[in-house]
Amino acid sequence: MSACARIRHDHTAHSSPPSRASGIKRPHSPPPPRRGGRFRIAGADLSASITVFLIAVPMSLGLAVAMDAPLEAGLISAAVGGIVAGLLGGTPLQVSGPSAGLTVVTAELIQIYGWRTTCAITIGAGLLQILLGSLRAARGALAVSPAIVHGTLAGIGVAIALAQLHIVLGASPQSSAAANALALPEQLGRTSPAAPLIGALTISVLVVWPRLPGRIGRAVRRLPAALASVAIATAVAAVAAPGIARVDLPSWRSHALPELPQGPVLALATAVLTVLLVASLESLLAAVAVDKLTADRAGGRTADSSPPAPDAPAAPRVQRSDLDRELRGQGIANVLAGLLGGLPVSGGAVRSSANVRAGATGRAATVLHGVWVLLAAGLLVTALEWIPLAALAALVMVVGFQMVNYAHIRNVHKHREFLVYGATITGVVLFGVLEGVAIGIAVAVAVALHRLTRTRITVTDQGGQHLVVVRGQLTFLAVPRLSRTLGQLPRGGDAVVELDGFFMDHAAYETIQDWSDAQTAQGGRVVFTGRSGGRIAEPASAAHSCCRPWTPWRNHHCHDRPDRPGQPADARRAAATRAAFAPDENPGADRGPADSAGAEADARAADATAGPTGRSDTPGDGAAVPRRTGAHRLASGLSSFQRNTAPLVRDELARLAREGQRPSQLFITCADSRLVTSMITASGPGDLFTVRNVGNLVPPPGSEAGDDSVGAAIEYAVDVLKVESITVCGHSGCGAMQALMGTRPDTPRTSLWRWLRHGLPSLERMTSRHHAWARISGRLPADEVEQLCLTNVVQQLDHLRAHESVARRLAEGALQLHGMYFHVGEAQAYLLAEGASAGSGVDEVFDRVGPCDPNHPHPYDITDLSDPTSLTALGDPGDHAAVSVPTGAAGPADPTGSGELERTSA
Repeated sequence: MSACARIRHDHTAHSSPPSRASGIKRPHSPPPPRRGGRFRIAGADLSASITVFLIAVPMSLGLAVAMDAPLEAGLISAAVGGIVAGLLGGTPLQVSGPSAGLTVVTAELIQIYGWRTTCAITIGAGLLQILLGSLRAARGALAVSPAIVHGTLAGIGVAIALAQLHIVLGASPQSSAAANALALPEQLGRTSPAAPLIGALTISVLVVWPRLPGRIGRAVRRLPAALASVAIATAVAAVAAPGIARVDLPSWRSHALPELPQGPVLALATAVLTVLLVASLESLLAAVAVDKLTADRAGGRTADSSPPAPDAPAAPRVQRSDLDRELRGQGIANVLAGLLGGLPVSGGAVRSSANVRAGATGRAATVLHGVWVLLAAGLLVTALEWIPLAALAALVMVVGFQMVNYAHIRNVHKHREFLVYGATITGVVLFGVLEGVAIGIAVAVAVALHRLTRTRITVTDQGGQHLVVVRGQLTFLAVPRLSRTLGQLPRGGDAVVELDGFFMDHAAYETIQDWSDAQTAQGGRVVFTGRSGGRIAEPASAAHSCCRPWTPWRNHHCHDRPDRPGQPADARRAAATRAAFAPDENPGADRGPADSAGAEADARAADATAGPTGRSDTPGDGAAVPRRTGAHRLASGLSSFQRNTAPLVRDELARLAREGQRPSQLFITCADSRLVTSMITASGPGDLFTVRNVGNLVPPPGSEAGDDSVGAAIEYAVDVLKVESITVCGHSGCGAMQALMGTRPDTPRTSLWRWLRHGLPSLERMTSRHHAWARISGRLPADEVEQLCLTNVVQQLDHLRAHESVARRLAEGALQLHGMYFHVGEAQAYLLAEGASAGSGVDEVFDRVGPCDPNHPHPYDITDLSDPTSLTALGDPGDHAAVSVPTGAAGPADPTGSGELERTSA
């Protein structure tokens, strides 16, 4: 048990910050540049690239069909996105290609401006992406409300699904989502069965393929579901429906390249901004999702939350995304895709997640996938032309449905932003992407303003005092209602104003301040409190306003501040109001010692917080707020532990659970609730083996009379746990010692008496002439209660030595005994001198334990402030051995020759 701990200076890589030259990436910083410059291809990257390639080809063709763009444009975008964005982007594992989020926008642009102008618009959007990435604006793009972002993507998904449903039914989509929805009934009446059946087959395979059971299922699931569904649908269509509409890849010689845009400048600028917005948001959100997937893979977590196999190889570490670099890479890819006549490019969540799950370790997988797409575009044209359009449309339709994510809906509903989410979806489906985003932003601003102005003000008359409760934010918009409510209160009356909000603007502040000054001038009294009942003007150091784990012990009452379960809020406020104004209802009541000490502390606190008139403005002064019931108090404390402290100690407790307890000390102390052993000894889990009982008594062997609990604990600690020291700790104001002094011959033989009789030897020792009175830090005890508390510690050490296991370990030199006294009111610890602890007959002196000198951080610091000649034992900073002087011998470190220097380190 150390009075003060030595600071260990460990200059390791864990304690010193990494230098810039070390290449170690700091949190929230861009990844360091890759050194060496070699493009390495691992086996995992090769297999992952093939997996992503098999997904990307049918999806790229399907998106081209959905946009009514040249089919080869989808392949161009897939190749450019894989190679260019893969090499230059900031997310190594993200796979870019034709943008699913831009399906509706691109289809509309092609219908209005034609294909070649649409390519020019793609180039313009790419140039703006490069500019924004260079200006480091990527993080700002993610500042848009998630409800708007997810609503935009969900609206695009709905529009994609409605459009592709027409192709699955064997027809052509309309110009807008609303038109597609209105045309569905007529289309269903004139549908031929071939295309819908192929589409249904494709969807069925997509759904069933990942869920195939057994060993065969695990084997075939290595083939991507997208490729399997399109391949099966193609094979079935070749046999059952040879006349169905199929992919038609025109000759590359007829491929159209961009031209200078033609049309109204404002409309073209709006189109460029729309492509920029959707492509950038889709890419950045996908990059964030890839980071999460990569972190989950590195931590051994999978989609089904199953732990990794014990012999499974560790997942490779991948650098975190540099979003600004990613935005620049996407911009360069869009510029090149537009120049080559391709579709707009963005990062894809489907392709990227497949890449991560396939085991990719770096950029090689993304780049190789683009190379395979490029080769397929030149060598597999004949095979690609066998694919039915209905199969590609069904594949894209499923992608559209997946963009309406139930997890996103649940999150926005939980955060009360579903109105913003729904408005954005509606706007995108009915009016378009840019219009839908604008509607979502407008609704989000309206919701924020509504919440800002939603201020509830209530007044309750509580027997002459008025309680004014203001819930919500106080802005100028609430000033008229606030002023009207305050004006209705009696002039010169007492009031408590409870402010439950986190913002008050200048107008509201002046309104409340002017009213408060007027009330005070007319003889009234106004108290401002927060929701917890604490005075708002109270200093933060005394308000328990922030409950931080492992910080000063006074914060242990933080979880008592909010509304107490089981006690109505009105009752709590009423108690606070009565406490603020009512005098002591029973000033003449008899108080015990503990009550007297508490009353003195309350008086000092009241004097400290009193205003010029001598009265305290803090609700609760002078009267105690009713305490919670035990069950609710326990539940609240446990909840506070789980929220604040458990995350910090979980790893350490898990280690102790694995290794078992190995405490170094047995600590025997009183059951008094004011004695917090871990606090006063600066101990943590696993340090102390603690025994608490009434009076910190140690029954001598053979006298337990049916109660062997203390003896059993001593035997277990000494023989099984092999503790190195035992401490008997008494404390000031001990109720057991007071009861012991009040014992009479006619005292009822209760359970408490039968236990306290083990303290009778301490009482006899104190009254005996054969034993000198114990002294505390150079003075005599304050009264006979304190004297008995000190004597009891010495006597219980004698009882402890009588136990066989303790005596044996003491004889072996493997155990030390310590006596300790803790003064509760002073928060001061005292240690029994070494000679007395060892039972060598030296004077029974308890020395004060002082704080460590920061310039001399030694493991012991015994200071007697009452004796100007006393010295603090100082030794070599690297020497942990005790400084001791033989009994009765004087030395330079012991000017008095009393031999009372005490070692305080274990």
